[in-house]
Amino acid sequence: SCPRERCAGRTLDPEVRAFLEENTEVTSSGHLTPEIRLRLLTPRCRFWREKPDLWPYGDPFWAIYWPGGQALSRYILDNPRVVKGRSVLDLGSGCGATAIAAVMSGASQVLANDIDPIAGMAMRLNCELNHLDPFPIAIKNIINSDAGKWDLIVLGDMFYDEQLADGLHRWLRKCIRMHQTEVLIGDPGRYQFLSHSIHNQLHKVIEYSLPEYTRQENHGLTSSIVWSYQPSSNSLESC
Repeated sequence: SCPRERCAGRTLDPEVRAFLEENTEVTSSGHLTPEIRLRLLTPRCRFWREKPDLWPYGDPFWAIYWPGGQALSRYILDNPRVVKGRSVLDLGSGCGATAIAAVMSGASQVLANDIDPIAGMAMRLNCELNHLDPFPIAIKNIINSDAGKWDLIVLGDMFYDEQLADGLHRWLRKCIRMHQTEVLIGDPGRYQFLSHSIHNQLHKVIEYSLPEYTRQENHGLTSSIVWSYQPSSNSLESC
């Protein structure tokens, strides 16, 4: 048996499953990856209009397919060589779309990580929708811990808070220094991301124009970018 946090969502609580199935919509439209089906919160769902405090679980950030995650998933589906035969950690996985894209593109090992146990259950449902065996899910904050050796770490839309961004910056440098891990970041260019010092050490890989529905959902953001994080050797030595 594996540690509890690595097996989160392995058995789906029937009550939670029924709630998620009733209050999300299965969709593959309005996003950059029509080949991936996901359970999301859409305008047709009751909780799109309901008071958020009536939702009985933690904030359902996982129920939105954020633009950074969309860009990462699209890039992996279009460029399977990026993950094929490699181990991939999807940090802050949310709905699990990028982890699903990695499995579809032939990654040898995938671990999805999120701090919300309900996200873990939603990922299980999304694996079922896409006819995939569920990948392992770690429900815990792994930033500042040794996450082990990964060929590739992917993360989308995580630079929304300065303290979190600082912690991510330090932790990602450490992963690169210790394990030569490759890091890809998806972000639509939010202020907190563009203004952070990590931005000086990013290489733009590709930019995608966002579909109209995603633009409306994200206050008019028009595009999303995949960045490769390549800190200088000086910066790695100092961490």
